[in-house]
Amino acid sequence: MNKLIIEPSPHIKSSWTTQRVMLNVIIALCPALIASIVLFGVRALTLTVICCTSCVVFEWLFCIVTKKKRTVSDLSAIVTGMLLAFNLPVEIPEYMAIIGCFVAIVIVKMLFGGIGQNFANPAVTARIVLMISFSSAMTTWTKPFAYQGGDIDAVVSATPLVAGPEQLPTLMEMFLGNRPGCVGETCALALIIGGVYLMVRKIISPVTPVAFVGTVAVLTFMTNGGDLEATLYSVLSGGLLLGALFMATDYSTTPLTAFGKLIFGVGCGLLTFVIREFASIPEGVSYSILLMNILTPYIDKISMPRPLGAKREGKK
Repeated sequence: MNKLIIEPSPHIKSSWTTQRVMLNVIIALCPALIASIVLFGVRALTLTVICCTSCVVFEWLFCIVTKKKRTVSDLSAIVTGMLLAFNLPVEIPEYMAIIGCFVAIVIVKMLFGGIGQNFANPAVTARIVLMISFSSAMTTWTKPFAYQGGDIDAVVSATPLVAGPEQLPTLMEMFLGNRPGCVGETCALALIIGGVYLMVRKIISPVTPVAFVGTVAVLTFMTNGGDLEATLYSVLSGGLLLGALFMATDYSTTPLTAFGKLIFGVGCGLLTFVIREFASIPEGVSYSILLMNILTPYIDKISMPRPLGAKREGKK
């Protein structure tokens, strides 16, 4: 006799595992990693390896100390390490990067229950903590190709967001990453290749990145009197593409529905624009993502469709 088995949704089975998803994210980040090595030398690879190793070790030790199931095999710690490294200046001292890894893995991720239960993106939060704690080190960048020698002014303190008109790289240089900035945020071409890969593989939805970048672009275009060049500079500057494609699309800390993702992306774009234009800090991508991460449960609440026949709370 066949039994009728009743289970809660979702009822669709999939071969996709957390490990498989994270492996695809790592693959998508590889073009930006290769570009960072070309632009900033082997030091970029060393910093990335340090961050990835530290994140894995911290998660492994946490699981041992708390006697929880060891989760390092899901590769999420490696993704966090890569994203954190991509958000750091290439010459940042190693101990600062390791502190950031501790914040990301132990405080933001594992203390809240591990992957899927953290309320904020670990790499974003760690970057903000490092920015507040070590502001000088986090705002001093190295010029691309300085590792080749011969540049007596290799260390700079201005990115395109705060540089004067005479210091601005060309748009092509911005697109290819030939500008000061964090390890993995400068090469727009590499980031777009990685983002398109994730969209083709259906790992991420294009809704949030398009809404995020589009909002910044539209607001910049409007406030600069329709200046297309200024708009393109705003899109290619800072960590906008890195944040929109790889951090604002995190499964755990962003809305579930397409409408929710749209709200999230527009909110991130609006906050980024406001911070860039009116705050005392030049970049607002990380802060905007963190603030919208906090609002994600409320966005889900207003954007989730109501099941057929369900009634609002308080109504009979």
